[in-house]
Amino acid sequence: MNAKAMLSISMAIFGTLGIFTRNIAVSSGELALYRAVLAAMLIAVYLVGTKQKINFKAIKKELFLLLLSGIAMGINWILLFQAYKYTTISLATLSYYFAPVIVTAVCPVLFHEKLTRKQIVCFIMSTVGLIMITGIGDIGGGSDYIGILFGLGAAVFYAAVILLNKFIKNVEGIHRTFLQFLSAIVILVPYVIMTSGVTLRNLDGIGWINLLIVGLVHTGITYCMYFSSLKELPGQKAAILSYIDPLVAVLISVIILGESMTIWQAMGGILILGFTLWNEISPKVQN
Repeated sequence: MNAKAMLSISMAIFGTLGIFTRNIAVSSGELALYRAVLAAMLIAVYLVGTKQKINFKAIKKELFLLLLSGIAMGINWILLFQAYKYTTISLATLSYYFAPVIVTAVCPVLFHEKLTRKQIVCFIMSTVGLIMITGIGDIGGGSDYIGILFGLGAAVFYAAVILLNKFIKNVEGIHRTFLQFLSAIVILVPYVIMTSGVTLRNLDGIGWINLLIVGLVHTGITYCMYFSSLKELPGQKAAILSYIDPLVAVLISVIILGESMTIWQAMGGILILGFTLWNEISPKVQN
């Protein structure tokens, strides 16, 4: 399979995540933990089967960053799954995709990068889109607001993962993901013990099937496809294809699940996705 097809398929699979998590009757923390465990096991089998070894001596200095990024990834998953529980998949996904905007705003502080006029416009218009999603029209009650806040919280921690990865230089993509999954497990195990505990016995057959799909397909297999394809594609093409994820999520939410979305929310979502995409694919022109 060529890289473009692999990335397109992986993004489409990511976009279906919400519909599967709805059928898994465990807490968000438990689901995040099982997702990390299943994916780590699958990637471990892949690494052993392909005889890939992790050079721990070379990455020793970056283990702390890997631990932090893994913790951020675990918290990000918890908040995203909570967002799915409180609001529609489309609103949770659109608020979650505010993460690139957060990265754009933080990079000048962390990396002393100068914001161009285009980046400033993209940041402002994406923020307007977020305001339209949360503050205009009837969004169906207080639970939607809570869900959107969880989605924004997930966006903050996803942005943290992106920013931390910028500091990690000596770890390859699939190795990095595997170590981040292990780090997520380290923080998620005590969290689950202190909160919901293990409730796998409450799952029925459908729940087990959905859990295995989320852990093995959405996380293990799809992450392998995602990182393998990124190596072969130019950044702009990868950026464009990455927006298959939110588009699939919104289509599933509105068409398949019949979840409502106001015209203002739709316009806000278009602003967020459109301007963040424009920011990623536009050539950087220094002003």
